[in-house]
Amino acid sequence: MRAPRYTRAMLTDLMSRAMIVMLFSMLSVNIFGDFMRTGHVTGLLLLAGESLVVILTVVRRKAQLVDRSIAAGVMTLVSVAGPPLLRASGTAPLVPDVATAMVSALGLVLVLVGKMTLGRSFGLVPANRGVVVRGPYTFVRHPIYTGYLITHVAFFIANPTPWNTAVILIADTALILRALMEERVLSEDAEYQGYCQRVGWHLVPGVF
Repeated sequence: MRAPRYTRAMLTDLMSRAMIVMLFSMLSVNIFGDFMRTGHVTGLLLLAGESLVVILTVVRRKAQLVDRSIAAGVMTLVSVAGPPLLRASGTAPLVPDVATAMVSALGLVLVLVGKMTLGRSFGLVPANRGVVVRGPYTFVRHPIYTGYLITHVAFFIANPTPWNTAVILIADTALILRALMEERVLSEDAEYQGYCQRVGWHLVPGVF
């Protein structure tokens, strides 16, 4: 006998939430451990930006439309699982740590403001949980991702290793593709279509 559709949806939702908690815990342990070993504050700043993920995932509203394609799942997984794999090098950064900390803090603030603005519309997999057009979303369509890109660049400058280069290139490429997939899902919403006419930039004003 087939399980009711709502039961399958509930199980899928619970599994996705559990995965988010697991990834967040792994990220927290990794970043804190790196901070204890190196004393670099850049990596530690990444932790605060992730703290809202669990909270917003718990209170998020039901999605009107979700991209359940394999491609969307892979891009989401790679973009989320990549940052926990970053490693502090323990070697001299390209610029003083205070400078990378300031850049990372800028990205962190953007991430936090973006998440708080998104509120219950927050989610990981590309979906329509309500169109948000205020705050930092009046400048770019994906301010949270812009903040992540800034913090990742700052982390790399503080810890320039071949491993971190590969992780950031792969994870952030997936992040950009994930952003475009989100737009594809939201493009069916008339309100979002009007929003895109007002805000043309995906991540960086004047560039992309």
